[in-house]
Amino acid sequence: MAVHAAIEDFAAALHPGRGIAALDLGTKTIGVAVSDRMLSVATPLQTLRRGRFRDDAAALLDIAGARDLAGFVLGLPRNMDGSEGPRAQSTRAFARNLAALTDLPIGFWDERLSTVAAERALLEADTSRKRRAEVIDHVAAGYILQGALDRIGHLRKAAG
Repeated sequence: MAVHAAIEDFAAALHPGRGIAALDLGTKTIGVAVSDRMLSVATPLQTLRRGRFRDDAAALLDIAGARDLAGFVLGLPRNMDGSEGPRAQSTRAFARNLAALTDLPIGFWDERLSTVAAERALLEADTSRKRRAEVIDHVAAGYILQGALDRIGHLRKAAG
């Protein structure tokens, strides 16, 4: 299908009654979170260790197939001033490459401060340093996904 720059276009491309996944792309890992079929609740799922793109994409598409997902939201790492640097360009390239392998729509969500929020939540839950390191990426993906889900829900209410 296509890579959608605007969350509104991504939302319009989704098949109803199916969940979506969010990805927090790091240089060494990919945090994955999934939603329910009503697109209301994000749940952190797992952190994948990055390897070759083909292997990463196959693992993500396996998750999508097993869970009957309708699309992917990728956290877009913007700078605090809203500009895009090399990490954002890398995320856009990943999206284009993934889009070549699937018909599922792919969208972006501004991930500024998602890792900070995830870290704060894990600290408040008194999570050990070792455990935080293991889960931070998929918890951050959960924050990315919940933000996107809230926006999609708002768009659907406005469309009424």
